[in-house]
Amino acid sequence: MKTLNLGILAHVDAGKTSLTERLLYAVGVTDRLGSVDAGSTRTDSLALERQRGITIRSAVVSFVLDDVTVNLIDTPGHPDFIAEVERVLGVLDGAVLVISAVEGVQPQTRVLMRTLRRLRIPTLIFVNKVDRAGADPERVMRAVAEKLTPSVVAMGSVAGPGRRDARCTPYGPADVGFTDRLLDLLAGQDDALLADWVADPATLPYPRLRRALADRTGRALVEPVFAGSAITGAGVDALIAGITELLPTAQGDAEAPVSGTVFAIERGPAGEKIALVRLFAGTIRVRDRIRVGASGAAVVTAVRVVADGADVAASSVGAGHIARLWGLTQARIGDPVGVPPERAGTDRQFAPPTLETVVVPARAAERVTMHAALSQLAEQDPLINLRQDDRQHEITVSLYGEVQKEVIQATLADDFGVAVTFRETSTVHVERVCGVGEAVEVIAVAPNPFLATVGLRVAPAPVGAGVSFRLGVELGSMPQAFFAAVEETVHRTLRQGPHGWQIPDCEVTMTHAGYWARQSHSHGTFDKSMSSTAGDFRNLTPLVLMTALTRAGTRVHEPVHRFRLEVPGDVLGTLLPALARLDAVPTDTTGQGTSYLVEGEIPAGRVHALERRLPSLTRGEGVLETAFDRYRPVRGPAPTRARWDHNPLDRKEYLLAVARRVVGR
Repeated sequence: MKTLNLGILAHVDAGKTSLTERLLYAVGVTDRLGSVDAGSTRTDSLALERQRGITIRSAVVSFVLDDVTVNLIDTPGHPDFIAEVERVLGVLDGAVLVISAVEGVQPQTRVLMRTLRRLRIPTLIFVNKVDRAGADPERVMRAVAEKLTPSVVAMGSVAGPGRRDARCTPYGPADVGFTDRLLDLLAGQDDALLADWVADPATLPYPRLRRALADRTGRALVEPVFAGSAITGAGVDALIAGITELLPTAQGDAEAPVSGTVFAIERGPAGEKIALVRLFAGTIRVRDRIRVGASGAAVVTAVRVVADGADVAASSVGAGHIARLWGLTQARIGDPVGVPPERAGTDRQFAPPTLETVVVPARAAERVTMHAALSQLAEQDPLINLRQDDRQHEITVSLYGEVQKEVIQATLADDFGVAVTFRETSTVHVERVCGVGEAVEVIAVAPNPFLATVGLRVAPAPVGAGVSFRLGVELGSMPQAFFAAVEETVHRTLRQGPHGWQIPDCEVTMTHAGYWARQSHSHGTFDKSMSSTAGDFRNLTPLVLMTALTRAGTRVHEPVHRFRLEVPGDVLGTLLPALARLDAVPTDTTGQGTSYLVEGEIPAGRVHALERRLPSLTRGEGVLETAFDRYRPVRGPAPTRARWDHNPLDRKEYLLAVARRVVGR
């Protein structure tokens, strides 16, 4: 049987979870419709999801359509949980993008569509809520063609939009207007089809047009648009038919070497780790020993697959499927399973979090419990980026927005029994190296207290290049374990530069290396005071690297978002000064009838303030879309983050502290 891994994506409140429930009901997986408002949906299984009526974690359910097993993945719609969407994109064969027939194309809709097209994921568009007051499917269709993609074709008509009894009728071969539009769209992409049509239109029967439509949709060149209502079920049958006809099924060789990706981590009732894996090739069986990421091999102790809406035990899982695997205790989200698949390791599609906050336990005695709970949450969402300051004993997490903070707080309270508060949210900056700097510490030369020689040179690297470590000394000049200790410590130290912020792009070259070989007394006992260890290199490397960085110089950069703001024409005069007060810089203002489109850039730290003020500035009619654009140098004094233990900026203080630890060596 064929398999289709299908994602349901949308802007928040467009109705994607309701559509998932309708699909499950329509194919017979459930005997009653779940309701988001009533908290009875199948895919929103977390108590917090049911309380808030939003999707927080992706959920997988399965059903059979004809000869195709569909693994349906419901994803979050709120932009604070965009990281969850990103992880799902890499495992999809196709997607349904849901748009409200009332609100139309919204900011998150644009972000998702751009990403789907960039990744060339075959996509169907479903215009939902045609039964709601204010629904205007034709207006939404025009907006889709104008704002999302011109390669769209409506697959049916809507009678009585905005009424509870709105009806959706799919187009067929007798609808001349539809076949003409379809032919125009397809012929513009296929010279052979165009030539046949010019030679003799009779050579293009309707079945051939449908086959051509399926081919172009499967290659992500065309996005068919369906319309309907997840609540009443109108138009859903046509969408189901479109899913099986137009979207490609998974490809993969079950006999090939195992190749898959961990795209989610869950915890079982006993706290055991469960890895959700999309398998692109090969077969995984219970008791198989498989390689997972850089953590080495692990034995699969149990396999469960989703079938007909239920999670069932299985002895194996083959290529194309999604399964829950037990036994992969060291697995992390994004890890390849077996041979790294071609689709793994692609560049991040969405920007990393640009906000952070300190989490404070309500009771100091629960600090350890809180850290353990946050560590589990960070497994499920690595971009939380949990960090602990050993000097100030504070724990910091990264965020996309304030809603994510509320969810973390509620999850800690409900699932772990830990009450927490948060410090004020701050913006995450980065540091970039300005020039070239070098430093060296020589073994047995004061004030170096370590039995190691380390010399490092740092230099700028292009944006997005990452951190590279090179050897400027002979590989055989000291044991490989010592080189590995230096490289590992370089990457760890660069998480916070001289100002306390991460240095994401940098070239580091080791220019000097030296050690004392293992020595023993005549009676055979090992003498640490005469022999270098990897610990010497781990302790010395931060000091040398930070000295080199200080000599090279670093500059703090702040995250900047691009914004698009549609506003009524009569509020433009009061809006522009308000934008200036928020440090937003408009770069283009375009008239659009009675409204204006304002585009520009704004510091990430001011986006939330703009969102709060926008309704009052525009009488609730303003539509704001923002997306991370780049980091730019901070204007004025550089903000600093609290120093962390592994960044010894105060040389004397650091050496004294280290000397106390190594006394009696």
